Amino acid sequence: MEKNDFNLILIKTAFACMACDGNIDQKEVELLKSLQREHKLFGEIDIDNHLELFLSQINENSNAFIRGYFHHLNELSLTEEMELKIIEVAISTIKADDKIEYSEIKFFKVIRSKLKIQTSKILEVHADFEDYLEQDIISSTYLAQLQDDFFQTQEKFTLGKDAFLTKDDK
Repeated sequence: MEKNDFNLILIKTAFACMACDGNIDQKEVELLKSLQREHKLFGEIDIDNHLELFLSQINENSNAFIRGYFHHLNELSLTEEMELKIIEVAISTIKADDKIEYSEIKFFKVIRSKLKIQTSKILEVHADFEDYLEQDIISSTYLAQLQDDFFQTQEKFTLGKDAFLTKDDK
């Protein structure tokens, strides 16, 4: 997998996790900008442009956007290290606004179901992720229902007009 493709799936993961509760919080946006500024987590991707594009796409058809994300995630050939990074980005983004909604946990569990990394490997590095990784009774029917439940509870996603601007931009 090319590095740029992986960077794109990382930022899309972060955006999807920001939006999955129906509200994109300024703290979540600030986390992504901080990760990019301090660690270049998303490589050379212009995160402001991508976040605005994703916001437009999710508001146009949120189900298609999220289903497309899940499909793309499912089709990728990822290394264990890449999968761990996706999990780290997802959980960090979910935690960023200091409110963890049930819809976010459901969403994370769907992301987790698309990855092959063993839970024990994740817990070796992130023992504090255990609550996110608790096993539900998993079957293909359960995963389909979990995904359908997520889509039924979501509508348009909201974001303040200036959410993608930094303090310096305002």
